[in-house]
Amino acid sequence: MSRPKHVVIIVQNLPVPFDRRVWLECQALQGAGFDVSVVCPKGPGDPAFEVLKGVALYKYRQYAGRGGAVGYLLEYAYSFAATAALVLRAGRRKRIDALQACNPPDIFWPLGLVLRLLGGRYVFDHHDLCPELFESRFPDGSRLHYWGLRVLEWCTFHTADRVISTNASYREIALARGGKRPEDVTIVRTGPDAGRLQRSEPDPGLRRDRRFLVAYIGVMGPQDGVDVVVEAAAKIVHDWGRKDISFAMMGSGDCFDELVALRDSLDLGEFVDFMGRVPDDVVTRVLSTADVGLSPDRKNPLNDLSTMNKTMEYMAFSLPTVAFDLRETRVSAGRAAVYAEPNEVESFAKVLVDLLDDEPRRRSMGTFARGRVEDELAWTHQRDAYVGVYETLLDRSRRPDVPASSSRRG
Repeated sequence: MSRPKHVVIIVQNLPVPFDRRVWLECQALQGAGFDVSVVCPKGPGDPAFEVLKGVALYKYRQYAGRGGAVGYLLEYAYSFAATAALVLRAGRRKRIDALQACNPPDIFWPLGLVLRLLGGRYVFDHHDLCPELFESRFPDGSRLHYWGLRVLEWCTFHTADRVISTNASYREIALARGGKRPEDVTIVRTGPDAGRLQRSEPDPGLRRDRRFLVAYIGVMGPQDGVDVVVEAAAKIVHDWGRKDISFAMMGSGDCFDELVALRDSLDLGEFVDFMGRVPDDVVTRVLSTADVGLSPDRKNPLNDLSTMNKTMEYMAFSLPTVAFDLRETRVSAGRAAVYAEPNEVESFAKVLVDLLDDEPRRRSMGTFARGRVEDELAWTHQRDAYVGVYETLLDRSRRPDVPASSSRRG
């Protein structure tokens, strides 16, 4: 009997299992009979190595640097070196058959190239558009940096045997900019785990004696638009005199301290609660109590083409969503969201208040949202496509007529 195929997954920007997509991928592969290892940064209190539910987790201490071009360069150099060392360690435990790299950043393709030369396979799990991420965070940034990111992206696409795209817009970029063949690019959405993410008993205390509770969950970086929520709250509370809405903000990121300071400067401490990263049971209680989920991502080159995981999590909890009018948000949410004029704080505030004051509409949208998750978006509908990438790829690598090191570029 042949040994299970060993897949090593690299993720740099979040620890596992906190990265929900990667953890679902790990469980899917393990359930299909693969041996799975992950290389990622440590979260608070994480050990350097552990086996969690059969998945081997190799973790390195995160780089504690500052922003700016030099800071990012040092962070990525450190992450690459730490990742390479742990991939080597995982390979010593068991020969690696396939390596999967999740971006950002697009720097791990040399590891994939080495593995391919040794007879393995390389899969690119395309989480973010790094050139568009740079444009969105630094609209006046150096064009040299932008084109440097385009080169890294091109190298990543052209090294990969297979590309996994999170939506159709990303797939289009893999075909057009990456030169991949259609049959080598598979869409696997970051579908929520519908069995785990579902509405339970509400906790009225979270409303803080107010009629409504609205919630945000996710990263709080420059491109995530959380400041829109704070500024909209100021307009709702101070300009329009609505004192009946509490805002629960779950998550953390580069802008967390700035956002708390903005809230305090606008005298919103009584209304807007920045909770930081919270455990799953708190997320469930908040989203089971909330009336509306918030997706304040501004329209920019990145967000317009990206699927917002938080939107689908709100949908799993039968919550309607308030969002700006973005291409892929409409694809995911459809009638489960109401759409504000892109990047207009007052429009965002108005559609939020209008939705809160229309309970029948909220109820109808929530029912539609949960049904769409169960029928189309849930991870159970994505899992087979994801596992199929590896079953096809690794079976093909054993065929005698296709050398293991041959190139299958688009």
